[in-house]
Order: sequence, then structure tokens, then C-alpha cells
Amino acid sequence: MQLNDLRPAEGSTKNRKRIGRGNSSGHGTTAGRGSKGQLSRSGGGKGAGFEGGQQPLAMRLPKLPGFTNHSRVEYAPVNVSRLENLYADGDVVDGASLVEKGVIKAEFIPVKVLGDGELTKKLTVRVDKVSASAQAKIEAAGGKVEAAC
Repeated sequence: MQLNDLRPAEGSTKNRKRIGRGNSSGHGTTAGRGSKGQLSRSGGGKGAGFEGGQQPLAMRLPKLPGFTNHSRVEYAPVNVSRLENLYADGDVVDGASLVEKGVIKAEFIPVKVLGDGELTKKLTVRVDKVSASAQAKIEAAGGKVEAAC
């Protein structure tokens, strides 16, 4: 037996129904759709999700959850412990120095200093925002917090 000798079993396959190919085929004229009416037309019938004229479920549900505030400002967080590791005593912490040290990617990104960790160095901090705990730690170490320029 060779591959070219293989055939399907007798009676296991049928020819496909060729619809709309003349009356002698048995499926001409109306092509098996009956006569007249919405379902006999091309493109006829109700769409997927049609609920008999009732508002469909997909349209009754909210499009997206929640609310997005387009005025929200996203701050890059920098902890006090990171400032302790990166800066020497008496340094100024601002956007330019943070970019130079690789903490943020660009100078215009808003920065907020957070109070996680300890600080022993006297630093001058000029960033967009400072948390209350971070400000307390900076001032306790002898540093000061100034408004961003």
C-alpha cells in the first residue's frame, strides 16, 4: 500500500450542496431560503445581540468604569533614604541634579520627596512637593526645603 492508494471509506464523504446554481440542482430559484421575508434577503435577519427591540445588554452596561481626571499631576516619588545615598552633605537637590544622578529621566518631570528612610546629611531640597514626614526629617538633619524654581 502506498500513500497515493489511500482513499476515504465508501459513503463517508458527500459532495457539497451547490446552492443557487439552477433549478435542475434542486436548490435554484430561492436557493433554499423559502420565498419572501427578511430571512430570504441577502444580509437579512437580526444582528448578533438583537433583543427584540429591547435595549441590548452591551448598550445597557457602562462603557468604561470610573472616571479619569485629566488634570491629575503624576509625581515621580523619591524617598529620603535615596537622597541619603546619592548626595553629599550640603548638596542641593533639584530637578537638574536628580537627572544627573539618574533618578528621573527629564528635568521637567514633577518630583515629590517622601519620608521613607533616615537622613543624616544637611541638604537643600528644591522640588515640586515634599511630604510632611520628609520635610520633618530634612529639617531635623539641619537641611531646608525651598519652593521649586
